Amino acid sequence: MAGQTGLTSVIRRNPAPAFMQHSQQSLSHAATASADSAAWADIVQQLGAEIAGPLSQALERIHTLIATGQIDRQSLRALREGVSQAREAGMMGQQLARLASGKLRLSKERLQLTQMLRGVLAHRSREALARGIQIRQVLKPADVLGDGALLFALLNALLDWALACTHSSVDFRLDLSPWPARARLICRFAHRSLDLVDDAREEELPAALNSLAWRLLEQTALTMGLQPLREHEAGITELTLEFPHTLLDEPGAPQPEPSEGWGMPDAREFANSSNSKPLAGSHLLIVSPRRELRGQIQDAVRHMGLIIDVVNTMAEAQHFCMEGLPHAVIFESSQRGSDLEALKTGIVRDVADFCFIEVQEAAHLTQLSSATADGMARIARGSLAEALPAMLLFELSKSL
Repeated sequence: MAGQTGLTSVIRRNPAPAFMQHSQQSLSHAATASADSAAWADIVQQLGAEIAGPLSQALERIHTLIATGQIDRQSLRALREGVSQAREAGMMGQQLARLASGKLRLSKERLQLTQMLRGVLAHRSREALARGIQIRQVLKPADVLGDGALLFALLNALLDWALACTHSSVDFRLDLSPWPARARLICRFAHRSLDLVDDAREEELPAALNSLAWRLLEQTALTMGLQPLREHEAGITELTLEFPHTLLDEPGAPQPEPSEGWGMPDAREFANSSNSKPLAGSHLLIVSPRRELRGQIQDAVRHMGLIIDVVNTMAEAQHFCMEGLPHAVIFESSQRGSDLEALKTGIVRDVADFCFIEVQEAAHLTQLSSATADGMARIARGSLAEALPAMLLFELSKSL
């Protein structure tokens, strides 16, 4: 017995032989890979369901329209919403595919998290107001190290998810954890109507909490090296995102220790994002009655992963923007006038550096917004293919 005890003690104290350690590591990696594969298989299945469901309902309404030759306003609205939901699911699927590809090259930038979050909330304020949702924020200053494009995508995905799930309001709090000092973003909302909190039938979590929007939020966070912590209690959902690479400027303040794959960069490393599609998921509104020009603009940015909507006139653009702002408006010169000025005045009140791009027929020198008196960028129609992607990247990066 003594010998067996001693042997056991030795095995516990001494590390396993090298070949056993290698075997254990291989098993661990295999288990992780298997779990990742299962998670992505679930996401693909969910993507198919969230696209097919709305489209199936839309197809039923189309068959009814074909059979009767009539459609009422409510059915038309439902048809439009179904197609819109399927399109949004498809766009989220494209963003998830980028995350799953393993080809993203994450940059190391100093990012003003507080300023970026305020910008996203201001940009989406019309959308929240149209839904009757109040957004409250208590944000302390915090800078973090990370990829600007991914952080921008993360904050928008967080807001997409919260707005879709809340029954009343959304609270955002940004502060620093005690030690180690890390920026901590907390999003809190009621996922259930307050008068149903004590209803035993309402104990199950709503499906919206685990929708494709959540999957995109979760995978974006994990790609950035963040571990999303989600808690539910008494009809309230709280999500915490803690940023391990927080930059502190106070004299003598301890800085975050570098981890594997992340060194503390010098000034030269605070470069722009090198992602292949840094603007993927951003929303572009094209204003032009000419199909040929609209197609030319769409062809120029097709590879960028943008969400694109089209209207014919500035009056239609005003109506479109009442329920939510795109990230950029690109319009042809013939649309200049009082409607454009009214649209610009209203938008700039909410988002000071909003992106407007004018397309001119005549040969014209490409001008960024920083070089024009009215703050609108300009581009010649003949330069769209080669210059518009770079112009959008520059103009929209002001909000990243």
